Amino acid sequence: MEQIVNLALLFFIYSFAGWCIEVTLKYFQYHRFINRGFLAGPWLPIYGSGALLITLTVGWLSPYESSYGTTFVIAFIVCGVVEYLASYFMEKRFHARWWDYSQKPMNLNGRVWIGNLVLFGLGGVLIIHAFNPILFDLLGKLGLQTKEIFACVLIAVFAADYAVSHFVLKLVKTGVERSEADNTEEINREIKLLLSDKSIFYRRFADAYPDVIYRTERITARLNAIKAETERLRRQAEQRMDEMGQRLETEKEQLSERLEPSAMIRASLIQDQEKLIQMLYDETSAKPEERELKEKIDAQRERLRKRFPLLKQKENED
Repeated sequence: MEQIVNLALLFFIYSFAGWCIEVTLKYFQYHRFINRGFLAGPWLPIYGSGALLITLTVGWLSPYESSYGTTFVIAFIVCGVVEYLASYFMEKRFHARWWDYSQKPMNLNGRVWIGNLVLFGLGGVLIIHAFNPILFDLLGKLGLQTKEIFACVLIAVFAADYAVSHFVLKLVKTGVERSEADNTEEINREIKLLLSDKSIFYRRFADAYPDVIYRTERITARLNAIKAETERLRRQAEQRMDEMGQRLETEKEQLSERLEPSAMIRASLIQDQEKLIQMLYDETSAKPEERELKEKIDAQRERLRKRFPLLKQKENED
């Protein structure tokens, strides 16, 4: 029983630590306090869940392997799975993506990113080999009844916070589903306007996720249409490039033919005729008129050779 109570308190400790980290990072980014998380209280359950799962997994494997490298790999994998599943189920449940790493290298569907996973791995090493020994030692000094009271109070407050926050998110979901906007920026403005006249719990949520990306059927359809249109334009451009390449090749051949000197064509033609004569003419069996014609052709060819140097040059090349 005491072990369960200790784990419950550990969950809240690391949930609070995660909240402090997120608030600090967002302060440096936006230069103002932002109460992070979809819960109103100072806790982020995703951090507490990750730390608790790392602790349980490492504890289960400790009789076999307990090195720093093993802890890093366990934290890397466990936190990656927790972050991915949290992003997936919250998007499916409330039609919104609370964080998106699509613009970062080595991401998985924009839900997890290698940079964060490495940090989670290092954080897991600190949790197991630095923080947990200190925390378990402090918890061991408290009486079981005291810890049970603390745990029960925290669980009750957490449950109430979750109920209220879930109601707020349901309102956001309803607003998103009813929105006629076809992009997340317009929906974001509508949601902020919707929550502006509500209580502080509602307004807090609007500020908690300034970068939220809404995923409605209308937006999905628009994104798919843009993707299809982009693909069509790409194929059309490739087809035009192919046609232009073929046209340029044809024009190149035609230009090459037009630019070839007439003397060169004449020289090539005369040389081919000479080869044909040599193939057909036999000196031993030739008739007198054939020999006379051959001598006449040779004489004319010699005249052309003197008049057209290209003919003589082509014969020397052959």
